Amino acid sequence: MGAQSGGKVAMMGTLQWQWPWAVPAAAALAALAIGVAAWVCARRDRRDRADGDGIDVWSLDADLAGEEASRAFRVWRALGRAGTVLAVVSLIAATALMGRPSTVDAGAERGESRDIVLCLDVSGSTLPYDREVIATYLDLVGRFRGERIGLSIFNSTSRTVFPLTDDYDLVRSQLSEANDLLRGVQSQDDIDAMSDADYQKVSDWLSGTQNRRQATSLIGDGLIGCAAMLPGFAAAGSASRAQAADRSESIVLATDNVVSGTSTYTLAAALDLTSAAGITVDGLYSGPAQSAGDAAAAEMRSLVESHDGVFLTQRSGESVDALVRRIESRRSAETEQDGRSALVDAPGWPTLILCVLFAGYLVVVWRLRR
Repeated sequence: MGAQSGGKVAMMGTLQWQWPWAVPAAAALAALAIGVAAWVCARRDRRDRADGDGIDVWSLDADLAGEEASRAFRVWRALGRAGTVLAVVSLIAATALMGRPSTVDAGAERGESRDIVLCLDVSGSTLPYDREVIATYLDLVGRFRGERIGLSIFNSTSRTVFPLTDDYDLVRSQLSEANDLLRGVQSQDDIDAMSDADYQKVSDWLSGTQNRRQATSLIGDGLIGCAAMLPGFAAAGSASRAQAADRSESIVLATDNVVSGTSTYTLAAALDLTSAAGITVDGLYSGPAQSAGDAAAAEMRSLVESHDGVFLTQRSGESVDALVRRIESRRSAETEQDGRSALVDAPGWPTLILCVLFAGYLVVVWRLRR
């Protein structure tokens, strides 16, 4: 069942009824059917009594005077009453199911409304911090329920590691691979200690991000590459924006904002384009802690915050894990606040009860026929 943003929905305890009008309608039809059946039976009994006036008839009490017959009659009458009760209760359960009992699946609805792209600068100065960001999202993905997540890395050019997906097995596999690879590049000593095979794996993972000579860490171009992964970002605008209207879109940009070379887009121009597309960009300064107060970091903070994003650094001593969790917490709260109720059909227990009752009724009817 899809999300419900409005409409009349009756509530009863923790259940909601998608078709509340169906319950009294079915009850009225059932009552009418029972009334008609009772009237027909009463009319037939009156006719039989009228036809039998003046005729000698055998008394049932005389026939049941024997002990065996009397016991059999008591069993038959008890089974008849049990069958009647089972039929009535089954009818009530079926009437309740006509209203389509449902429950609110808040987690699924929250998850279905979010797209997140991890946008990582993989120039030499940021790789150690990128590993921490990836490790954190690898941990957080276990809490996702329907969110789509994508990963793009950039240096002078961009490479999509995996597109937006809610295939969490794929996400875990790709993030785990990146986490293991980058474990060996957190310092120059780690790099020096790497085997040739491990160094080649890192080089292969970074392949496609350094296709322009004498240029590294082109932040604006990298951000545009990440934004292109989101449905809401398109040159024409209207069709893609309509497709993404029910989903919030955000990018976590992890970089030290140190540009070397001439880029097609500046960071300011890229943020203007993402903002116009309704995409929120949060910035994580992932450079050396001692450089968090430099002009590059100050410029990044000013640009990100002026476009309604969150900007965080390690100046306060927080780990990258804590910084990313703060971003994630803020975005989760905003999404849940603006979310709609998701109704999911919940016929499980009522259907099981109905099946059990009706099966019991059939057994009683079969026993009565014997």
